[in-house]
Amino acid sequence: MLRCDVLGPLRVTRGETELDLGFPQQRALLALLLVHTGRPVRLAGIVDVLWSGQPPASAPNVVRRYVGALRRLLEPGLPPRAPGRRLLGRSGGYVLHADTDEVDLLRFRDLTQRGMRAAATARPETAVRHFAAALRLWRGPVATGAPAATRAHPHFTAVERELVRTAQMAADAALLCGSPEAVLPTLRRAAALEPLDEPLHARLVLSLAAAGLQAEALAAYDGVRRDLAAQLGVPPGPELTAAHARVLRQQVRPAAPRTPPPTPPERPRPPYPFVRPAQLPPDLAVFAGRAAELETIDTIAGTAVDAAGTGGVPAAVLISGMPGIGKSALAVHWAHRAAGRFPDGQLHVALHGFTPGRTALEPAGALRQLLAALGVPEQRMPEGVDARAGLYRSLLAGRRMLVLLDDASGAAQLRPLLPASPGCLAVVTSRTALPSLVASGARPLRLGLPPAADARAALALRLGAGRLAAEPEAAGEIVARCGRLPLALAAVAARAAGRRDFPLAALAAELAAAQGSLDAFTAAPGTSDVRTAFASSHRSLTPPAAHLFRLLGRHPDPGLTPTSVAALAGVPVRTARILLGELSESHLVAEAAPGRYVLHELLHAFAAELADETEPTPGPEAAPGRTASGGPGTDVGRTVSPGSSAAPGRSASPGSGAAPASAGPGTDVGRPAFPGSSAAPGRSASPGPGAGPASTDPGTTSGRPASPGPGAAPGPTAAAGPGTTPGRTVPPGSGAAPGRSASPAPGRTAPPGP
Repeated sequence: MLRCDVLGPLRVTRGETELDLGFPQQRALLALLLVHTGRPVRLAGIVDVLWSGQPPASAPNVVRRYVGALRRLLEPGLPPRAPGRRLLGRSGGYVLHADTDEVDLLRFRDLTQRGMRAAATARPETAVRHFAAALRLWRGPVATGAPAATRAHPHFTAVERELVRTAQMAADAALLCGSPEAVLPTLRRAAALEPLDEPLHARLVLSLAAAGLQAEALAAYDGVRRDLAAQLGVPPGPELTAAHARVLRQQVRPAAPRTPPPTPPERPRPPYPFVRPAQLPPDLAVFAGRAAELETIDTIAGTAVDAAGTGGVPAAVLISGMPGIGKSALAVHWAHRAAGRFPDGQLHVALHGFTPGRTALEPAGALRQLLAALGVPEQRMPEGVDARAGLYRSLLAGRRMLVLLDDASGAAQLRPLLPASPGCLAVVTSRTALPSLVASGARPLRLGLPPAADARAALALRLGAGRLAAEPEAAGEIVARCGRLPLALAAVAARAAGRRDFPLAALAAELAAAQGSLDAFTAAPGTSDVRTAFASSHRSLTPPAAHLFRLLGRHPDPGLTPTSVAALAGVPVRTARILLGELSESHLVAEAAPGRYVLHELLHAFAAELADETEPTPGPEAAPGRTASGGPGTDVGRTVSPGSSAAPGRSASPGSGAAPASAGPGTDVGRPAFPGSSAAPGRSASPGPGAGPASTDPGTTSGRPASPGPGAAPGPTAAAGPGTTPGRTVPPGSGAAPGRSASPAPGRTAPPGP
């Protein structure tokens, strides 16, 4: 086992063997990294510590050489230039990763935090035990063996101040419970280290008197009084003077020998011991890319760790994105990489917000899991969400812990589970944007599709780089057909890995043949499936938003605006904007620019499947005598084949002398109809001789006339009903009767012709 000591002589031992730490500057670098274990140290800061004056131009290169030597020292057998897992490059600097038991300073801080919690809960005897155990790790001046100029740097003097503060807290707890002897040795050492620290010397005077050493207490006071006068020219302050007066008046008496109280028949057990959890799920072995996102979470985590010593607020990061985009994989991968920053442990709860066939985990059930992981026995589990949340936050107080909350359904499910202690970090994944959680201070990280290079790298990790190199075009087509969606790539890669004798070109051809369907992305039983993942998000929508999502499967253009969606769904633009906002928050559409939305191609295929199953379709024939009115959900946008009847929302062509074509509100027009065909709704039909001008209703975009077909009888015009998305033309020879438009499908009401 590796052991690193910095609270005294600088040493690193492996088992029973002490390692040679190398040159003085290399030792100084190791000491600096040890006092910042789990936190990155920037290269500029390292140079400042190693060269207190003007550093040479080669200083960064020298630091890199020292880092390489320390990596090989800490991890024997590490190949040259390999980063290893101990000493990693981060954020323009370096970070040393180690467990709490491997670094004496981490153990010291852990025991100090335990003592502080015991003191805060009126358990001074327990506090003294923890403080005394922490102070026993202090074996002399910090980082002895490193150059003196290095040890004088504020990075190291700050550690000495930590030791002094812990000695003061230990004295306070010892005076409360009448056991000053337990802390006197470290109090004397701290007083020698800080000869002018009056609060520390006041506690030393009181502890000496409480231990029955009144003469030594008065001598200690006299010594610090002389030092203050000689070095600062000031008399002792109020706290030190009051301690001296109490000793003179014999108000501090030695504690009487204590006899243990009789053991009651049903003595309550002591509080349950804290259990250091390590609950992270296994990391994904084929994880690739996401460098920018990992860097973002690193920055937020650095804020959380820094808050532990400054009394700041706990941090939370929300990773959201569409189904199958890799939110959980990113969170778990980062958590494994950063586990060393959180020496008190890592908690994980699967909240099942969108798990198919599972009910979302209630906050009470999630808190039960968290408390059990922290060592709370079942018989001591409080009832009710508030009581459990209070105990959970009390157990996390003063700790540095990572809490991974995976697959959240909403903010109400999350709030009782968020830690309240500075130094803790909550990483949340959800398919929804959770704006109320962001408003409360969580840092949002919207996960987009990976670049094509990262998607290809992930595929190479699953199938082997050689296989992709042998068929680069097929590999590129597979990535494109999967829409770069990690879940789709995983499903396709699983099939390809199972049949290594099949060429990738065959798989690419199969994906091309299934274009517009999700059948090619069906996964094996028990594994994630693209269609199932999409369906669970669709079920979470409100009925109007779910209806709109299905209609989007019939929209031929992946680009969406509130205006075009309002025409498609037959709703006001304001309503369309609200529904698009709900779909965007659920990451079923992406707002590429303000007011412009995009539907992923696989989500479009899924919406089309749902529309075919649940949405009404046009009737097979058109009845004469009425104008076709496209109602909400009308399927438009495709050319009707010759000889077929016009579906609702498509108009028959007017003949020579036809009346003006009227386009309904919100109609998108501008493309000419083919010669001889009827004008689709929203396109103006060119009248024959003597015909009046074509008119458009407000909101119509027009300007390209459609040539009338020969022999078409005059008659009423085709009116585009609300919600119609025009763009399909009725070729000549279709079944619409002369002078009349196609009738709607059964169940739709068509307005009478003029």
